[in-house]
Amino acid sequence: MSGTPNRCLKRIVMIVTLLAAALVSDIVLAGARRTAVSAYGEPALAADFKAFPYANPEAPKGGTLHLSILGTFDNLNPFVYKGIVAQGIWLGNRQIGAPVMLVYQPLMARSLDETFSLYGLIAQSVELPEDRSFIVFHLDPRARFSDGVPVTAADVEFSWALLKEKGRLYGDSTTATITDPHTIRFDLSPDNRELALLLAQMPVLPKHAVDPDTFDTATFTTPIGSGPYVVAAVDAGRSITFRRNPDFWAKDLPVTRGLYNFNEIKLNYFRDVNTQFEAFKAGTYDLRLEQSASRWATGYDFPALRDGRVIREQVPTGTPKPMSGFVFNTRRPIFADIRVREALTQVLDFAWINQNLFFGLYKRSDSFFAASELSAHDRPASARERALLAPFPGAVTPDVMEGRWSPPQSDGSGSDRRNARLAIDLMAQAGYQLAASRMVAKTDGGTVGQDFDFEIMVVSRDQEKLALNYASSLRRIGVTASVRLVDEAQYWKRLRSFDFDMILNIWNVVASPGSEQMNRWSVAAADREGSLNYAGVREPAAEAMINAMLAAKSKEDYVAAVRALDRVLISGNYVVPLFYAPDQWVARRAEVNRPNYTPLTGIAIESWWHAVP
Repeated sequence: MSGTPNRCLKRIVMIVTLLAAALVSDIVLAGARRTAVSAYGEPALAADFKAFPYANPEAPKGGTLHLSILGTFDNLNPFVYKGIVAQGIWLGNRQIGAPVMLVYQPLMARSLDETFSLYGLIAQSVELPEDRSFIVFHLDPRARFSDGVPVTAADVEFSWALLKEKGRLYGDSTTATITDPHTIRFDLSPDNRELALLLAQMPVLPKHAVDPDTFDTATFTTPIGSGPYVVAAVDAGRSITFRRNPDFWAKDLPVTRGLYNFNEIKLNYFRDVNTQFEAFKAGTYDLRLEQSASRWATGYDFPALRDGRVIREQVPTGTPKPMSGFVFNTRRPIFADIRVREALTQVLDFAWINQNLFFGLYKRSDSFFAASELSAHDRPASARERALLAPFPGAVTPDVMEGRWSPPQSDGSGSDRRNARLAIDLMAQAGYQLAASRMVAKTDGGTVGQDFDFEIMVVSRDQEKLALNYASSLRRIGVTASVRLVDEAQYWKRLRSFDFDMILNIWNVVASPGSEQMNRWSVAAADREGSLNYAGVREPAAEAMINAMLAAKSKEDYVAAVRALDRVLISGNYVVPLFYAPDQWVARRAEVNRPNYTPLTGIAIESWWHAVP
């Protein structure tokens, strides 16, 4: 080092000072508390926000909200894969109108108006470094379970360990360390940047009231949580009633202000959709999210709607639209050949079905993340996507890679001859031929081989009608598809064990797809009973794209990974794509009010209220 001793000393002091400042900065960054976190960038709401934008802080409290659920239930434990769980206790199904998280609460509350942002609830604040190698939760000392027992870090650790062991969740987190009764730290896997946010959404169970030895069994034991409601009454398989807890500890927090306004919420179960709809017309329940286009188009001309006692609305949503379709069980040998799957996809006449069965109200499913920036449809693959897919040549077909693919188009006649010829040619390439109007396996000796036939399992009359139409189209190419309508219990039993040839399914999509995709498309999920990998997808490229999603550090990398996954799934021809409704179809009693503002995810029933007479 040149210069005078004093000048050298000054330089050394300056370097040491800068290094110390950088070290302090890193420590502050890692240890800085924040009251909200987001998957990418910063949360939308300021630290001092008063309520979520879709909540009305002045909403009156009172009244009873009557809801309906199609099906039945035999379990009040929503965290195990046994039985059919009652809705509403934890993460209710928004598709049928059940509000979420009535009994249990997560550490942080998710905003329904943002892609993936979480705000303080049981955890007042968190520490989360940029690399997300750990997360520290600082609990609100006011948090209480419904029986009055305080929520502590021991409850959080207990919940994490129990759900990890018996709920098959949070497997990538490595250790949990309790610092004090209201502080707990989780050290995380560096390969899953989503895990910190998933842990923040973890339900907190009461250690003093849950028996780990019997936790993984179906039960009608009344659950104890820290949420706004308690289970007040249960009529097994028929109804469940929730009553608002007057001592709810978080009722004045910004994340709950203006929410959970009904004194009671009663969920009545119906065994068939026609009885359910007639009950709505008769005033038995207050809200209906309509799933049938034909019913939406023709079924709502009844006195209560005409005189204003029922209000009908089409509510737009900003989340990706679900993929619906006839699902091939590729575990079955007849569906193992992709050319067979492509052939059977050609036959579906969507244009005819949409116009004649559904009054033209649906749009064709063209992506597993349709109508969003995550969709690969009509978009050439970016450089980021191509780099992700490069190790898997052949996993994506050229037309899908170049953004030229669309579901087969038909002439809407119900007997499109061009698509039928394409299907027959593809079946021939796969080793089948038409013989006396039957599609049969080719044989070396020239004799007629085994017929190509399979079963479509359905669980409702609406599904049956659609499946029968598809079966009729398949007969035109010599394929026999029998349609079997089964009851709810048998359906779910066979679904869990993958005991079917083909089903109709809808994969709903959250605003920010993540780890749940592993349960749908990973190799491990293909062999795990109870998973949502109904198609039996065993494509390593799909799993690699999901891992890339979870490891993404920027929104650009994340979007590229999701689109790449979309391309892999589309290229695999695992589904005969059907359709989606562009908006939510909502009918409600006039005395049940909602805010004018609708969040990104659509209607939020927890923000509604009963009009005061």
